Amino acid sequence: MSDAQAPDFSKGCAYVRGQYVPIAQASIPITDLGFLHSDATYDVVTVWDGAFFRLDAHLERFARSCQRWRLAPGVDDAQITAILSECVRRSGLRASYVEMLCTRGQTPWGSRDPRQAVNQFYAFAVPFVWLANEQQRATGLHMRISHVQRIPAASVDPTTKNYHWNDMTMGLLDALDDGADTAVLVDDKDHVVEGPGFNVFCVHAGQLITPDQGMLEGITRRTVIEIAQSLGLQVQVRPVSTTEFRAADEAFISSSGGGVLPVTRVDGKNVADGAIGPVSRKLSDTYWAWHQSPAMSLPIAY
Repeated sequence: MSDAQAPDFSKGCAYVRGQYVPIAQASIPITDLGFLHSDATYDVVTVWDGAFFRLDAHLERFARSCQRWRLAPGVDDAQITAILSECVRRSGLRASYVEMLCTRGQTPWGSRDPRQAVNQFYAFAVPFVWLANEQQRATGLHMRISHVQRIPAASVDPTTKNYHWNDMTMGLLDALDDGADTAVLVDDKDHVVEGPGFNVFCVHAGQLITPDQGMLEGITRRTVIEIAQSLGLQVQVRPVSTTEFRAADEAFISSSGGGVLPVTRVDGKNVADGAIGPVSRKLSDTYWAWHQSPAMSLPIAY
């Protein structure tokens, strides 16, 4: 194949039904239950400076999510690592958002028995995704505490990755319509739980506090807790009321899409003096420094 005919992976590369294709050509059948019923699971790992960050933790959670939803991707950790690496290698991206996912697949037409479906594994790598733009990272996010309640854990297990996002999407739309940057949802007891793609933290009197239930236990959340402990900060993992969150000295979100991202306004009012706090800055600086640790990174052979 000549260079003129070679596929262009510069905007991203996907693995679909055993083939690597440019991201714009990636698709799944419209009758896949992953599309029709959100019957799927996924995980996202990032590449920074040409290396995966904490890939082992993401693979572990992906396997746990597949087991929880009774999905069988048909590939083991070594095969997934090879596929993800190839997606990144072909794209040439040194900073990338890399997703692995497993869908229920298709059942014989007319069947309602999910056991008859052949599960499907997909993957893709695209340019790194930030949950906050450059200005928001510099001055902090404006968050709205949504009136929308997160789906109860008794209905959909929030600790395993899923695409049941209508509640978070409605909360986000309300926040954007009100001029905020993002939203955090609450549970039925008026505790903050999580937002679309992120966990939340607040700081009171030097103590770091994060919700203990009703949300996905993010790998970045885990990393932030480990960083805080390594710095000698006290960490409380417990329910956080909306009142307590609004009265915090500092607040931030954690996500693979940017690490530690400060929140400086909540519901239109400043968090403390409205400036990014010292704890948030220290945690953010250390988070990026940890990306250089050989124990947490896996270089990609481009």
